[in-house]
Amino acid sequence: MSSSTETIRIEKLDNGMAVLVQSMPWLRTAAFSLSLRAGVNAETDENAGLASMVCEMVQRGAGNHSSRDLVAIQDNLGIDRSSGVSTSTVSYGGAMPAESLPEALKLYADIVRRPHLPSDQLEDAKMMAMQELRAIEDEPTQRVMIRLRELQYGKRLGRNSHGTQPSLAAMTPESIRDFYTSHYHANGAILAVAGKLDIDQVLGWAHENFGDWKSGAIVPSAPFEGVACQEHIDSPSSQTHIGFSFNGIPFGHPEYFKLRAAIGILSDGMSSRLFDRVREQRGLCYTITAGCHSLENLGAVFGYAGTTPERAQQTLDVTLGEFDQFVDDLSVDELERWKVRIQSNLIMEQESSASRASSIASDYFQLGRVLSTEQLEQIIESLSLEEIRDYWLAHRPANYRIVTLGPKPLSAPK
Repeated sequence: MSSSTETIRIEKLDNGMAVLVQSMPWLRTAAFSLSLRAGVNAETDENAGLASMVCEMVQRGAGNHSSRDLVAIQDNLGIDRSSGVSTSTVSYGGAMPAESLPEALKLYADIVRRPHLPSDQLEDAKMMAMQELRAIEDEPTQRVMIRLRELQYGKRLGRNSHGTQPSLAAMTPESIRDFYTSHYHANGAILAVAGKLDIDQVLGWAHENFGDWKSGAIVPSAPFEGVACQEHIDSPSSQTHIGFSFNGIPFGHPEYFKLRAAIGILSDGMSSRLFDRVREQRGLCYTITAGCHSLENLGAVFGYAGTTPERAQQTLDVTLGEFDQFVDDLSVDELERWKVRIQSNLIMEQESSASRASSIASDYFQLGRVLSTEQLEQIIESLSLEEIRDYWLAHRPANYRIVTLGPKPLSAPK
């Protein structure tokens, strides 16, 4: 199956992998994003962190290459590489000089299809993961936002990808291989490639490297279990960290950009309302932000403020007040300023093959299609103040999840 819009080509392989390719001939680089349906959602309640551990282990030798060989080849090809685990997927990516792309795709086919999963390196990998967990314990902002995500989405969908000390300790070579065998396959996988390239050539490389990969079952998304609540983490800190969230809508929802525009007016940039009114005019906090977040079929708005214990209660009250009163003085100037900011980001994305590969992969996962830059510009430009106001009035923020960390708890918002 194939379709095309402008220079973007989409082809679905027989095994279920989607291949998305966009030509950006003005660049000298190329980039790819390969995502598989082997994220946190595929873990059980008992093996938290297994998706991240498998992500680490598949990169410790693959095909005819040892772990050290893989690193040397990646460096020789000039690959700026990345990998990560989200709720639904595990992703591997790389940006590089355009001429390195065919060898890079071949190498990553080895990594995801023919990993060694060396059992003698598992204890080293577990030790690294445990050290990362301890580092998070020393980072109050991460502690707040990790707990907030659990409260927002529930036990499985809100689970962080790092696991726990007991779950990491319990992992075995067998559990690593079982997870890999069950969830690393082509069905639901997305390979997005962008940059200076020939589309037909890239599709040929995709067929060569992934066309005969096995297919498999995708684990259905876990149920949404989030509930409104307020929780405090006691800490003898000289600062208070405030996290808050409420239900939103995911990227694929028809009204998503109305919510995105509203949150952008509140929090995108130094002229946004939260930064200007809470931080600059009142001097209540040293940092404040809010943003939209999407899972496969769910969305939410997350916010964070860092302040002193003395100003924490007022920071929380004033911040949520800005959300509650959002439409009272909504102006055309604010919307136009946000549109310019988004258009600027779109222009900059055209200068980065890595950003574009990531964007088209995200589009396809959320929408089942890819938005061209022109289509996205039209959606943004067509938004009106009335549409945003009407959406906000029909979906006012409510049922907040609030997590605070500091020397004393805060009162519930009025």
